[in-house]
Parts: sequence; C-alpha cells; structure tokens
Amino acid sequence: MGFNSFRFILIFLPILLCGWYGLNKIKFYEVADLFLVMMSIIFYDSFGEGLYKILLLSIFVNYGISVLIYYIDNRKADSKGKESIKKIIKVIGVLANLLLLFYFKYLGFFTENLNALTGTTFSAKEILMPIGISFFTFGQISFIIDRANGEAPCYSFTEYALYTAYFPKLTQGPIAFHKEMIDQFKDKSLRHYDADKMAKGIMAFIIGLSKKVLLADNLAKAVNYGFTQTYYLDTITVALVMLAYTFEIYLDFSGYCDMAYGVSLMLGYKLPVNFNSPYKAASSKELWQRWHMTLSRFFIKYVYIPLGGSRKGKLRTMLNVLIVFVLSGLWHGAGWTYICWGLMQGLLVVFDNLGIIGISDKKRSEDNNNVKKEKYLLGDKALVTIPRGLGNAITFVLFLISLVFFGSKNMTYALQMFKRFFFWTYPGFLYRTVENLAIPENYVFRQLLTQLGMQNAVIWVYMITFILLLAICAVVMRMKNTMEIIEETTYSKKTVAAFVILFVWSFISLSNVSTFIYFQF
Repeated sequence: MGFNSFRFILIFLPILLCGWYGLNKIKFYEVADLFLVMMSIIFYDSFGEGLYKILLLSIFVNYGISVLIYYIDNRKADSKGKESIKKIIKVIGVLANLLLLFYFKYLGFFTENLNALTGTTFSAKEILMPIGISFFTFGQISFIIDRANGEAPCYSFTEYALYTAYFPKLTQGPIAFHKEMIDQFKDKSLRHYDADKMAKGIMAFIIGLSKKVLLADNLAKAVNYGFTQTYYLDTITVALVMLAYTFEIYLDFSGYCDMAYGVSLMLGYKLPVNFNSPYKAASSKELWQRWHMTLSRFFIKYVYIPLGGSRKGKLRTMLNVLIVFVLSGLWHGAGWTYICWGLMQGLLVVFDNLGIIGISDKKRSEDNNNVKKEKYLLGDKALVTIPRGLGNAITFVLFLISLVFFGSKNMTYALQMFKRFFFWTYPGFLYRTVENLAIPENYVFRQLLTQLGMQNAVIWVYMITFILLLAICAVVMRMKNTMEIIEETTYSKKTVAAFVILFVWSFISLSNVSTFIYFQF
C-alpha cells in the first residue's frame, strides 16, 4: 500500500486524518500518538511478509539502549567512568544496527565476493529485505550516537516509537533527526486542524503523485526495457534511455518525498526537505547539496566530520570525501555498480574542491536592480571560469553518465552500456523501446491510425510520446520546487481547478500502480 494506491487514498488516509484530529480534538493526546504509531505499523505491514516485526524489534532494542544510558547517567559514579561506559554502549548500539542492516542487505553480496576471492563455497540463504531498512536504521543510529554524546534526552517510549515508525518518512525517508520530529510531536498547538496546512499538504501530495504516476512511471516503461536489452541497443537509444532514466529516478524519488511531505503536513507536521532542484546545480558539489539532502547531512555529521572533515589537509580531505561517497553508493545497494557510482560522484566532488574550474553567475545587485554583479561558485581564483549555464549542462551530463552504473543490474551490463554509448552503433532497438509507451494518453491516436489502416504510423505516436515526456520533464526540472510552489500559490478558482484536474488525471492512472525505486534501499 504505497502512497500511489487506491487503498491509501480512499481508505487509509481518510481514516488516519479523522482518527488523528478526532482524538486530538477531545485532548486524548497520548491515545492520538498511539493511534498514529498503530497506523504507521499497519501501513508498513501492508507491504506483506510480516516484516513489521523487524521494525518493532529494532525500535525496542534501540529504546532499550536509550534507557540503559539513562540509568548510567543517574548512577553514583565519577563522570569519566560514565563517559567510558557510554562510549562502549554507543559502539555496541551502532554495531547492532549495522549488523541488522548487514544481515538483510549485504550478507548475500559479502558471501558472493568472499567465495570469488577465496574459492570457498559458502551459501547465503535468500533473505527478504525489509522495505526502507536503510532509512529507519540510519535514523536510529543517529539517535544512539546523539543519546550517548548527551545531545538527546531519554524520550518516552511512545515518542521514540512515533519518531521511528512515523509512516510518511518510514519507507523512503527523509532521514529525519530525532529532535526535528519529536519536538513537533510534543507541541500541542500543532495538533489542531489548520486549513492552510491541509491545503498545502494536499497540493504537495498531488504534485508528488503526478510526478510519479504521470511522468516517472511512463518513462519507466521505456527505461526498464532498455536496461534489460543492453546488448541490443544502439547509441541513440542508449542516450535516450539514459536521459529518460535520469529524469525518472529524480521524479520517482522527489515525487515520493513530495507526497510524504504533503501527508505529514496534513497531520500538522513538517518533514525536512530532501530536494532543492538538484538538476539546477552547476557543479557536482552543488548537486549533492541539493539531492537527497538528509542523507548527505547524515554522512557529513556522523562520518565525514568524525574522520577529520577538512581539518587535516587536502589529501585527507579528499580521502574523507571519497569514503563518504563510496559509503553512500553502498548504502544505495549491495553491488559493485553502486560502489562505482559512489566513487565516480566522489571523484567529481573532489575535483570541484580543487578549485580548478570556477562557475560565474551574474546576479542582480541588491542595491541597484539595473546593475549586475558577478557571483562565483567554487571560488573566484579558479584557473578556468565558465558560465553557470555551461556548468549546469556539464554537471547534468556527468550525473547522467554515472547513472549507467546505478541502473545496470551488474558491472557486465554497465560496461556494455558504456560501450554502446561511446562507440557508435546503429540501427538498434529504438522502435522496440518506444513501443513500450502504449499508454492511455495516446490510446485514441493509436486506434485512429489503426482504423485508417496506418498501423506502421503508430510507431510515430510512441516516438512523439517519448519526446513529449522528455520535454515535459526538462521543463519540470527548471521550474520552482514543490516547497516554493505551495508557499507561493494562492487559492484562486483557476488554481483549485488545475489541481483537481491534475489529481483526477493521476488518480485514473493508478490502474498502472508501480513501486518506488527507493523502496529497494
């Protein structure tokens, strides 16, 4: 039962909102919290296989560690001894969470590579990975570290369970820190129905739903076919498939985050923003300040800074950046393709940090609207300075190329995709690829051409559909992001009508429900 399903929109969400605001209206605040925890568990359990038990086990164990730290803090002992014990508990707690993640996500990958290196024949039982395990595990790791460092109090069990299981962020993030969510849960003034928040939440949800259903899912039809037919593709088809995939992966994940933000806002709470128009970035470094922002800040706080950050010289800084990005790649998936993707992105950020290329950006002066001043990204003393537009284009293309690793099922397929991309081949599977775009929106045109005996011309309907989808995506990427749109939108009749049409169109398209790409992470 994802956000993009009839069950969620028609059944789960109405029950949730009625129960939540009803219980808070009569000031049954603790019961309301328990109700929200229960609904979050039901949402998670709807994905099947009883994997909610893993989530509950993780919550109980981590909360137990928090209580243990509480008793240590209140013991009659010297502070130095307490800190030593808490450090040990912190290490054990982090390792316990990583072990859980390793067992479900990386055991098969580790065993396979161990066998390849040593010639052994160990076998790992096929284990079903709980959806979103990387997201809720990282959230709890951040809590355990902050708790042991004295940066987090011992919350009540209900508060902690609600923070961890809160369903809008549970399966695909964002990775919210404990304070930014629990402080909101404690604020009783946020529990009253707010028409403005509800309206903005609905708008954000509709925008996210349309990104997913109308754009990402339709692009996925051609993309998925392309990645399974790598050995038969020609250069043009590879380029178009990769362009479509670059749009799809962004629209899929940002669409989910928009819906999660919208649902949470309907409940009165704000989730941390995860995207800030990343394809407007003019460098790889800037892109990662805009893409999956909560994952980036997690790695900066709990990996990059503890490793020394940028305080130990340039070489150490470069190494720290590479470590963070390799771990980021491994976080996304257990495979060498993800590691190579992370390494490539890390090398690009290291290159940006060297300051060889600078980005010039002309901005209007605040003092005089008629005078423009030069703003520099990556420093104003670079060897070469290029316009922001050119930097944006280069950054986008480099990110597109890196996604060959991200989307391929193994390194063999990735290398074959590169071969097809960089060494000209034609003809290929372009027609067969776009044939997958037999979607409801072009049904009338297909039927009309068929009735006129022009079956061969139907392929041009698919081609035009593909080009239109790519063009629409390109326009969407240059628009204001969802947060800016919902803050600036006025509730006029035209606006309401536009959102109603967008919702109805998306809702009708739910017959082709698909899962989100980031569910697997």
